[in-house]
Amino acid sequence: MKIAEFSVKNYQFTIIIFVMVLLLGLSALFNMPRGEDPPFGAPIFVVLAVYPGASPEDVEELLADPIEDALSELEDIKKINTDCDDGLMKLQLEFTYGVDVDAKNNDVIREINRLRGTLPDDLLLLDVIRASSSDVAILQTAITSPTAPYAEMKEVAEKLQKRLEKIRDLKEVEIQAYPERKIDVEVNLEKMAQNRLGLNQVLGAIQANNVNIPGGSIDLGAKKFNIETTSSLENLSDLRNTVVQSTAEGRIVYLRDIANVQYGEADVDHLARFNGVRAIWVITKLKDRKNIIQADAKIKPVLAEFTQELPANMKLENGFDQAVNVEHRLGGLGRDFAIAVFLVMLTLVPLGWRASLVVMISIPLSLSIGLALLSAFGFTLNQLSIVGLVVSLGLLVDDSIVIVENIERFLRMGYNRKDAAILATKQIGVAVIGCTATLILAFLPLAFLPEGSGEFIRSLPMAVMLTVIASLFVAITIIPFLSSLLLRQHEQVEGNFFMRAFKRYLNDPYRVVLLWAFRHPFLTLLFTALIFGASLLLVPSIGFSLFPASEKPMFNVDIETPLGSSLEETDRIAHQVEAELWRHPQTRTVSTNVGKGNPRVYYNEFQRNQASNYAQLFVQVEREMQVPEIVALTDSLRRVFNDYPGAKIQVRRFQQGTPQEAPIEMRILGDNLDTLRKLAFAVEKMVKSTEGTVYVTNPLQTQKTDLKVIINREKAGLLGIPIAEVARTIRMGIAGLEVSEFRTKEGEEYAIKVSVARTEEEALEVFSRMYITSLSGALIPLNQIAKLELGASSSQLRHFNKERYVAIKSFVETGYNTAKLTDEILEKLAQYPFPKGYTYMAGGERESAEESFGGIGTIIIISVFGLLGILVLEFRTFKSTIIVLSVIPLGIIGALVILWLTGETLSFVATIGMIALVGIEIKNSILLVDYTNQLREQGMPLEQAITEGAETRFLPILLTTITAIGGLIPLVLENSPLISPLAWVLIGGLISSTLLSRIVTPLLYKLLPPKVDVKKNEEGFEGVLEPAGAAV
Repeated sequence: MKIAEFSVKNYQFTIIIFVMVLLLGLSALFNMPRGEDPPFGAPIFVVLAVYPGASPEDVEELLADPIEDALSELEDIKKINTDCDDGLMKLQLEFTYGVDVDAKNNDVIREINRLRGTLPDDLLLLDVIRASSSDVAILQTAITSPTAPYAEMKEVAEKLQKRLEKIRDLKEVEIQAYPERKIDVEVNLEKMAQNRLGLNQVLGAIQANNVNIPGGSIDLGAKKFNIETTSSLENLSDLRNTVVQSTAEGRIVYLRDIANVQYGEADVDHLARFNGVRAIWVITKLKDRKNIIQADAKIKPVLAEFTQELPANMKLENGFDQAVNVEHRLGGLGRDFAIAVFLVMLTLVPLGWRASLVVMISIPLSLSIGLALLSAFGFTLNQLSIVGLVVSLGLLVDDSIVIVENIERFLRMGYNRKDAAILATKQIGVAVIGCTATLILAFLPLAFLPEGSGEFIRSLPMAVMLTVIASLFVAITIIPFLSSLLLRQHEQVEGNFFMRAFKRYLNDPYRVVLLWAFRHPFLTLLFTALIFGASLLLVPSIGFSLFPASEKPMFNVDIETPLGSSLEETDRIAHQVEAELWRHPQTRTVSTNVGKGNPRVYYNEFQRNQASNYAQLFVQVEREMQVPEIVALTDSLRRVFNDYPGAKIQVRRFQQGTPQEAPIEMRILGDNLDTLRKLAFAVEKMVKSTEGTVYVTNPLQTQKTDLKVIINREKAGLLGIPIAEVARTIRMGIAGLEVSEFRTKEGEEYAIKVSVARTEEEALEVFSRMYITSLSGALIPLNQIAKLELGASSSQLRHFNKERYVAIKSFVETGYNTAKLTDEILEKLAQYPFPKGYTYMAGGERESAEESFGGIGTIIIISVFGLLGILVLEFRTFKSTIIVLSVIPLGIIGALVILWLTGETLSFVATIGMIALVGIEIKNSILLVDYTNQLREQGMPLEQAITEGAETRFLPILLTTITAIGGLIPLVLENSPLISPLAWVLIGGLISSTLLSRIVTPLLYKLLPPKVDVKKNEEGFEGVLEPAGAAV
């Protein structure tokens, strides 16, 4: 190869390249963004609307339906999921992957802004949230105090917030779990009646007196003056002195005359505790593609300084710190990397120390180029990219081993160092390029997997591919140059001690087995086919899955009390759960959230919205705990909390991969709520009767009782009272209504909430004492045009692509396979007589799996035919291509057997290992077939060429296999549910492939000999015709 000759003869230039790539790699290593998981930029948007006091039916009719209709007209929509709860709508809009996310963000915001005018005026919130990995908190800090007022704690939190916001790498610093301050306007109904005032008049007066309209500007002579109006409220006195009525006699009624106006705190809807002590959270988020370690180095001094300034009755606690987890995780992988390097070094001993040194130099060079390329393509340094680097460690030395071993062989045949380096690289160069190309094509489908799973895993195959490409460059340039400097001619033709031992104890017995196979081809192939068939029979026992649970030492405990439960009742249960958690010495921290979910600290877990009957405890255990210990702890807690009186309690470990509400989800779609409820009960029973399911939930299991206001529309119309005014008045009287807000000179904002002064016992009695003003000015008792009735209503309404549905969800007990349980449930559903117009579909892990592998077919077709194209171009015959590809089933044997022995499933990452295994197997097979073809081209007889080629290539193939396994062993020892299955598949496949293909591939070559034209010996290749004993 010309490039090898150039690098050897122009060594000064090669040295410059050598130093440059090292420096580029070091620069990338220290400056690449770091994080625990890859950045996740899914084309997902959430539309959130808050409409206090509205029932799920009202939210559906007034908000969900019009918003869904508008958004469904956008292009490239994949699915729309909508949840309608009491006073809350959450719509999740997902576009197909590959769209311009920024453009879609603008489209969604434009449509929502266009709709604002048609939606109810008293919406509290209408917001569009773009899903982003930067929304995950990297730091959850707790300001705790058992005695300090919330106002003081919030003031302290705001000081910390302002200091942290000065760090430019941070995206947002948010404060949670404190009641907002507000202004209470409690009207006295008797005084209003005395002044003949209706509630709607009071609301109108407050809103009309709190507007801020710029007065414009005026030119007076040579100067221009801005006109400032004083129409907005600036303090509590302005609000108290608001005129609500003036009579013809000149009598003025102020708001203070009919209402008590004072500062207060909003109703508490989110309580937080850290390790049992009352707390508020300060949540810190990092911008995308920033280095979390560098950001942490800036955050820690701020926290340390702030801790010294805290009041004596407050503490600053660390509730969650992703930087510590990242350092621990990346440090562990760094340790694994060092172990892998050591194991690879051991496997290179048979080459001798000089050859081993040359090969070892290729490792930092290849990794340096690989890191620089990863950085250039915009990837971050995370757990998956590091796993990719560790996997590639055993592969990147393959090219170097093959070339160095060939150079050593030429040296043993008597060539000088420079000629040996050039000619040996030239002889094997095309095969090495072909090997690398096939390996890259094997990983190509993994790099272009569709959907969220593909994006999540992409940095792993990209790290492998880029590093292997780098290793090819190093192998054909720098390795020949270093070999010409460091290697030396051998005193013994048979090489060093290890080479002689290899020949005696491995090569000679191998020759005996190979010749026996040549004499008994039918038996050999039949035995191999039987082994392959038997391994396929293991697939049902192994089972399928998508992503495993996370190995992180943390989990959630979800508490759900009966519908309508107060926050105090839910908090009481949460206290009991905390006490149970602290009975286990492994518990390190407990972050309790009552009324809302814990802040988002994991990429596929989202914070649940407010609900008084919900609480979530985020539990962290000792970092040294292994996965089996974490599983044992969560299983024991599940048994304790099973059938807990007064609450439904779930213990959930965090999951890997794309976000899912539950591993098993059965959706029933249809229009009528009563029919849906009936079907939901039937499906719930089926799921519960399936052994292995746990935490089966049916959202329609219970209905809540509501007070329904029945408005007499005819009477209201005759009296000239708009229906909207009636509804607003009722809402204000019963629940209170936020009518406006004002900002103080200090910049603090306060909501103005108008309500009726009453006790809890008088809540319904108030209805009979409220009046509303008609268009003529007459006071009309509210109970004349409206009445209250008790009625049942749904607790939640859900839409899937604009159609109503109910989802029956379930988690899976330890030791059961999700895919098998899903199949069992679907079989039961297939036999159930669903009414016309009602259908079902599987969500959860089944839906994610279909999406993850749904578009992979095209990529696999391209990769397979690309692979065939490379092999045909290299060998020029289909027979050689078939011989090379025959190695694939041999690796599958070991991969399936080792999955069965270790109890792993054929998961997403195990499938990735299978695909990667194909490239590694073919790479070794190419070396053997290519070299055998070369021997036959030089005139060697068929069987002698096969035997010579098999024996000569046995050592480099064995060494490359052992180095690959050595690089993978630390990943197995990691015991990670995400990473270890990948390593097990590769190790098992490499073992079976190496053992069986050394017999099967030469045998198939003998049975299907490709056509090879005999050539005259070219200069530099005379040695290939020497007897096998002269060149091992």
